[in-house]
Amino acid sequence: MAFLWLLSCFALVEAAFGCGVPAIHPVLSGLSRIVNGEDAVPGSWPWQVSLQHSNGFHFCGGSLISEDWVVTAAHCGVKTSDLVVAGEFDQGSDQEDIQVLKIAKVFKNPKFNFFTIQSDIALLKLATPARFSSTVSAVCLPSEDEDFPAGTQCVTTGWGKTKYSATKTPEKLQQATLPLLSTAECKKFWGAKIKDSMICAGASGVSSCMGDSGGPLVCQKDGAWTLVGIVSWGSGTCSTSTPAVYSRVTELMPWVQQILAAN
Repeated sequence: MAFLWLLSCFALVEAAFGCGVPAIHPVLSGLSRIVNGEDAVPGSWPWQVSLQHSNGFHFCGGSLISEDWVVTAAHCGVKTSDLVVAGEFDQGSDQEDIQVLKIAKVFKNPKFNFFTIQSDIALLKLATPARFSSTVSAVCLPSEDEDFPAGTQCVTTGWGKTKYSATKTPEKLQQATLPLLSTAECKKFWGAKIKDSMICAGASGVSSCMGDSGGPLVCQKDGAWTLVGIVSWGSGTCSTSTPAVYSRVTELMPWVQQILAAN
């Protein structure tokens, strides 16, 4: 009997930490005011991690895709001496139950190009697995043929600057709701710089900014949040009337699956 009870407990835990379903629900205003973002509900984006240098300086975001793996942007230049901080909301607080995790190995997509910023994705294998909890869990990955149409309202999160001219990044995790753009629409702003491995969102009064790089752009599908983009590049002044450019995760899934399977 006790064994059956234990099994049902495990099933509950599994259900509780299924991908893309935060135990703490996010609360989003229709257009959140990360430039023009708003404070997230603490713990409501449980896959969001902060990538920090050994001195505690936050330089990029990332997303947990399992207990052992984080996905981020290749241009962040993560090294194994850097740290992954999970379960964080307020970087100015020392009261939070955070997990500081070491990185065993960094896999940068071999097609990443610093000049065109295409295939801007890296996978980080953690040295010790993250412990999933109500504030730490994984985002869902899309399949490579999944479609996320233009106009879909999605969410980006991060500790990036809230104003281009800001001298420092915000302490509390910011969130912003923004629409996906079609490739044709995006090319009106960026022209030939837009490659197949990129997806655009924003130009709606909201923008990702410096410090958000590597973090998630998630869209809700069938009740679960799916990683559709990785914050990659955009306007040098974080203009809210210009779309920000994200790595298109569906396009990069064959490489992701190959790395996960081999390691």
